[in-house]
Amino acid sequence: MIIVPVKEGENIEKALKKFKRKSEKTGVIKEVRNRKQFNKPSVVKRIKMQHAIYVNQLHLNED
Repeated sequence: MIIVPVKEGENIEKALKKFKRKSEKTGVIKEVRNRKQFNKPSVVKRIKMQHAIYVNQLHLNED
């Protein structure tokens, strides 16, 4: 559970911003989205491979 301490007189928008940052850092939302739908291991492997190829091409083009 994510707890965001709010100081007296602190703006609610700031507290929400802190909460969003903390939740993104922990990866809770990403994990929930991934668990929403089942992906076959072969599909996950293929997506990871495609991402690795993409990142490799970016590094090669950088040089």
